[in-house]
Amino acid sequence: MKAITGDVLDVNGLRRDMAVLIEGEHIADVVPRERLGEYGVDEVFEGDLIIPGLVNAHTHVAMAKFRGLGEGLSTAQWLERVIWPMEREWTEKDVERWALLGIAEALSNGSTTINDHYFFAEGIARAAKRLGIRAFIGQTVMDVVDFPLAAPEKGFRFFRRWKGKDELVRPVMAPHATNTVSLELMRDIGDFARENGALIHIHLAQSEEEVREVRKRYELRPVEYLNEAGVLGENLIGVHGVYLGEDELALLGKARSTLVHCPTSNLRLEKKTINIAALRRMGVRTALGNDSPNPVGLMDPFREMFVAALAASAAGRYLSPRDVFEMATLEGARALGIRAGLVERGYLADLVVLNTRKPQFLPGEDPFSHILYSTRGSDVEMVFVGGEPVYEQGFFPGLGKRVEELTSQFSSRAPSSGE
Repeated sequence: MKAITGDVLDVNGLRRDMAVLIEGEHIADVVPRERLGEYGVDEVFEGDLIIPGLVNAHTHVAMAKFRGLGEGLSTAQWLERVIWPMEREWTEKDVERWALLGIAEALSNGSTTINDHYFFAEGIARAAKRLGIRAFIGQTVMDVVDFPLAAPEKGFRFFRRWKGKDELVRPVMAPHATNTVSLELMRDIGDFARENGALIHIHLAQSEEEVREVRKRYELRPVEYLNEAGVLGENLIGVHGVYLGEDELALLGKARSTLVHCPTSNLRLEKKTINIAALRRMGVRTALGNDSPNPVGLMDPFREMFVAALAASAAGRYLSPRDVFEMATLEGARALGIRAGLVERGYLADLVVLNTRKPQFLPGEDPFSHILYSTRGSDVEMVFVGGEPVYEQGFFPGLGKRVEELTSQFSSRAPSSGE
């Protein structure tokens, strides 16, 4: 049995001077530190503040390779002029190599779970296994756009190959977007998802061009299109939703679907975000995602929480620090169907230990406010996934390397294999 000692914070509040006991991959109990001697603990990790691991509900980790490109473009321009032309040159080795870097970045900034949507999903799965992150991975598919890397059969094949294969790496279905996937293919994906108990992870109303194309093709708005395809439900995870109408939000809420909010990406590409407060009022489940290293620049879920709160405030739609923290932990876990997001007995031991011995954490009167406005990924000291330490003060046990050793392999002199 392992133990992590320190203060504990989750959406239910702050508990001082506790010990989180870990047996296998789950939390066995949370007790006052003074009772630690009552248990047969083999290893003790000492920390300042223990929080649930953050759930990064929408990522493209391999896009670390494109960081900094396409400045000043809209979503459609960014995809068509910059991203898609470069992606056509990808190899599986390239994707695995850059996914390793992107996952390391996400992990070291406090994400214990990612929900990734990209090409060459096999390579991403291998990278995830090496680092020990909890990863939901979908092979991007589309058929309206001629894009061989996204051929539909690749998505079905990846899911079948990885279903039930690994505790940490789980496959999902990943249709690209409502304007790049035909109604016929979306129906096939819905049937397959029902037969296999699969999640469906899709970009949804992320640009005005997407909305126009779907309306022109089917005389439907994006959520109506999903409803027509029969895929609305608790297993649907839509992303962005910047151009959703109120009727569409009502449909999502009735279906208990999830909308992943990626505020930094949306503000940079579309100069606006979804009304997340309205979504929550209408029963739409909400989670947070970093999207990709391009355009957000940094896979830091704490910064994403900060931007989400500021964007809502600027639009006159207050989100409390506790609400934002809940989106990044418990609600993200619920969307993915995992028992995580709380520091409680029986929950997965996906945990983050923060170094709060810094000026910005004083006076400590409101811990939720400090998490939202004072914390950054650089404050992460340790990360545990399924009870195992996967990041410790700059060291990745799964790789046997420190951050500096990993990043040094991505200089112009690095070998293409990344090994």
